[in-house]
Amino acid sequence: MNTSPSTTGTTKSKISRALKLEKPWFRLAIKYTWILFGVILVGLPLYLFLVSINLFGLFGGMPDIREIENPKNDLSSELISADGVSLGRYFRYNRSQVTYEELSPDLVNVLLISEDHRFRDHSGVDVKSMARALFGALTFTSQGGGSTLTQQLAKNLFTRNATKTLDGHLARLGDLPARIVQKNKEWIIAVTLERNFTKEEIITMYLNTTEFVNNSYGIKVTSETHFGKGPDSLNLQESALLVGMLQNPSRYNPVRFPERALSKRNEVLAKVYQHKYKITTREQYDSIAALPLGLEFRIQDQNEGLATYFRTVVGNYLLAYCKARNIDLYNSGLRIFTTIDSRLQKYAEESLTTHMAGLQKGFTEQWKLRKMDPWLDEDGHQFKDFLNKRIKNTPQYKAYVERFGAKSDSVNILLKLKKPMKIFSWTGERDTLFNVYDSLGYYKRFLQAGMMAMDPTTGAIKAWVGGIDHKYFKFDHVRQQKRQAGSTFKPFVYGLAMESGYSPCYKLHDISPAIPVPGTVWYPPNSDGSKGSGEEMTIRHAMALSINTITAQMMMKLGPENVVEFANRCGIESKLDAVPSLCLGVSDVSVFEMVGAYSTFVNGGIYTRPTFISRIEDKNGNVIEAFVPQTREGLNDQTAYKMIHMLRGGVEEEGGTSGGLPRELKIDNEIGGKTGTTNDASDGWYMGITHSLVTGVWVGGDERAIRFPSWTFGQGIKTARPIFSNFLLKVYEDKESGITKGRFPQPRSGLPFLGDCSRHNDADSIEAVPQERWKFN
Repeated sequence: MNTSPSTTGTTKSKISRALKLEKPWFRLAIKYTWILFGVILVGLPLYLFLVSINLFGLFGGMPDIREIENPKNDLSSELISADGVSLGRYFRYNRSQVTYEELSPDLVNVLLISEDHRFRDHSGVDVKSMARALFGALTFTSQGGGSTLTQQLAKNLFTRNATKTLDGHLARLGDLPARIVQKNKEWIIAVTLERNFTKEEIITMYLNTTEFVNNSYGIKVTSETHFGKGPDSLNLQESALLVGMLQNPSRYNPVRFPERALSKRNEVLAKVYQHKYKITTREQYDSIAALPLGLEFRIQDQNEGLATYFRTVVGNYLLAYCKARNIDLYNSGLRIFTTIDSRLQKYAEESLTTHMAGLQKGFTEQWKLRKMDPWLDEDGHQFKDFLNKRIKNTPQYKAYVERFGAKSDSVNILLKLKKPMKIFSWTGERDTLFNVYDSLGYYKRFLQAGMMAMDPTTGAIKAWVGGIDHKYFKFDHVRQQKRQAGSTFKPFVYGLAMESGYSPCYKLHDISPAIPVPGTVWYPPNSDGSKGSGEEMTIRHAMALSINTITAQMMMKLGPENVVEFANRCGIESKLDAVPSLCLGVSDVSVFEMVGAYSTFVNGGIYTRPTFISRIEDKNGNVIEAFVPQTREGLNDQTAYKMIHMLRGGVEEEGGTSGGLPRELKIDNEIGGKTGTTNDASDGWYMGITHSLVTGVWVGGDERAIRFPSWTFGQGIKTARPIFSNFLLKVYEDKESGITKGRFPQPRSGLPFLGDCSRHNDADSIEAVPQERWKFN
């Protein structure tokens, strides 16, 4: 039979294929291909199921559905001012959450373009990306990662911090099985996340849980740390920089490796250009790629920003509060709303630091002229062994003694070994070589200050400045410190006089009384050292001029025990010694309690304990506790108003110690105040009152032995009062501060009889003649 060549070729080809199918190896290949397909089709889902249930504990635990639906995050707790400004955070890892609405569109789009441009199309696992990544691994070529954004979120939330991925026999197979199982877990969790959250929620959770560098976790803190702004304000190039850091935060750290970070940023911008998002031409790309990083880098810590001392004091309170309620302050994401007003806090800090810088200059110069150190003993002589005694309280001395023993020469050698260090100065930090003695002597020469301002009606603390610089001086001089009050204690003596029926017009002679004390007789002197001028004056005038002799006479009439009881009712909680010299403020008190006690006068006799927290919310905005001010009646409103009148005397009486307040503060405004200076020239005070704000200021050395160059130099009128007046001027200038000028509120029971001190009868009379209550045991 004849056949054509083409027909013959076709037949041979069919015969050849048929013979190959008969070969055993070909049939086996077909067989195992189907087996492999079956294993993948059935075995992979089964394997993933076994992983999800952690069969026999082989694969390590998996979060249950409730954990996935409500993922926990290690969140910092935030301190917020009354006017909505963030004062700082308490954290182990500095992290704070944002909502999707708080993310700039540029940030979201750059993230998706760079990390997962099919994000809105997949359900947690991107098969195309996985295939591309697998092909790259097999061919040893870089094809990009296969993880979706959702898988990366799963890793952030659940698998990154797992301590044990495999148990039992599988653990002996090495790291590769562990990595495979972890990746499989990410698939499972990613799919679950996609089922339970919207795409927007997943993007937000991812950015909230991502770890960056420089102690910043999550996009909010990272944005604030690197650019000084929130994530809602990030532009295209800033977003590209932060997104570029995600692939390797340490390698692309813009602070340590700016060139790498810049290159990575531009690589991300190139992807943005490829996807034609906002960058549509090569010229636009070249222009934006040429821009610098534009960092405004600032690591957030407790030594920077507003209210640094306040943050530390409140932090100690919050630790105790949270411990009692089984809450972790550092990772629970609390929002603590304080009473502090950021504007008033700023004005208080500015007023204090500006004045203290100038005061320190004069302090240093005067002691240099005397060729003396500022520490004196009780007799006013140079305390020559001061540093040698104080050195034993330093942590360095204690550490050396623990290491070498108290008698070892090594201790003294190391204490005198100079080392490079940064030190505080009023012109900025400077580098120097100091040993421990040098450092101790240097810092002991600095004057310190404490200041607090409070709303007298609500008890809300509006400003709190605990010192001159929290980084170098940690001790808080508002609440932690207690010092002699000097003449600022006198209003409690006169307050009891008003309560006992004395009139502000009651007259006494400026003569030092003879007061019996154990073993001798005490003649209290005036500030100038004299025993009085003999002049007759009203007690309002005497308090305005801070005449010691007349205050001492009132103490004799009233009795120190009764003065102590009256001061306690006003709000003084510190132990007060019921001795005659108490009238001159020899007992120790804090700025915190003095402000609270003076506020009792302004608040109609109602004592309101100073408060600094209004409410605490959990991370979801639920109120854990709303704080209600603690109040009690301390005085009747008639006595309280009389004391306002007495304190106004310091401004209104001729020669009053508050008369030097700026004229701007007195116009259309009722204001009162009291200065205080201790006899040993260690402490200067000023207490100022208005209808809406009570402010206390203390100035002095960190120790009583540190003295002002003279009593005149250390007067509260010069050391503390200027801080108060500058602060109040700034507050009144700010029309949005909410603090206005005005009159003190009148008593609910009607105006008391204050007397016309120019009339003879009013000057000599008291409303109800009290008994003489003086006694001393």
